[in-house]
Amino acid sequence: MPRPIAAVAREASFYVAVAFFVVLAAFPFYWMLITAFKTNADLYDLDNIPFWFNDPPTLDHIRYLFEKTLYARWLLNSAIIGVCVVAITLFTALPAGYSLARMTGRSGEALGIGIFLTYLVPPTLLFLPLSRVITVLGLQDSMWSLVLVYPTFTIPFCTWLMMGFFKSIPREIEEAAIIDGCSIFGAFVKMVLPISLPAILTVVIFTFTLTMQEFVYALTFVSSTAQKTITLGVTTDLVRGDIYFWGELMAGALIAAVPVAIAYNLFLDRFIAGITGGAVK
Repeated sequence: MPRPIAAVAREASFYVAVAFFVVLAAFPFYWMLITAFKTNADLYDLDNIPFWFNDPPTLDHIRYLFEKTLYARWLLNSAIIGVCVVAITLFTALPAGYSLARMTGRSGEALGIGIFLTYLVPPTLLFLPLSRVITVLGLQDSMWSLVLVYPTFTIPFCTWLMMGFFKSIPREIEEAAIIDGCSIFGAFVKMVLPISLPAILTVVIFTFTLTMQEFVYALTFVSSTAQKTITLGVTTDLVRGDIYFWGELMAGALIAAVPVAIAYNLFLDRFIAGITGGAVK
């Protein structure tokens, strides 16, 4: 029996809309990819079609990054900062979120909202007082200043996120563990944390991604080329005056973006479970 025309039209419009958004999301990566491997002659020839390779691809831009700039050092700096900030955020946000989730009355919820509101304060208002703190501690022009500063905006959001997830975990699980001989801390470590793995993974991905893409604080506190992060190094050292090295810029952005994109895709299900609060069975 042939399908109604209206049903076919609805299905076709759905796939057209999905295809549009897929192309919209994938096009920046495609543009970075072809630009990173195009020759300069192909890039700057206005007669060439910009959406594919008119000349054979080249690795010159990637070689330039690793041989004539400190791109590898910027990657290492970003990785070290990201790992340190993730560790600090987890160490702080997990017990803070659990404590707020288990507080009785409205005080826990009100305090959690207050902590989350601090995340909404724009960096342009905070970098001046934070620069004073960095100066007093003697961390000027050092990537370790970013390790100190970045948790100021990762911890509030992640604490609020973990508080919401911990509220979805029944108290009976912890009470049963305590009856079996666990302390409160033992019940938290042995029972609550394994159940909270999706939310913990969400915190890790969110925190690491945020530190990788942050620019304002990095520009404020770091000026030495050897201490720069990947976002700061690519946007400052590869742009000289009004000259943009588009091949190197896109290659640098692509290399930094691919691992994050892979991580999001590998852990997409757990990430969605964590960001939406999860479910306990």
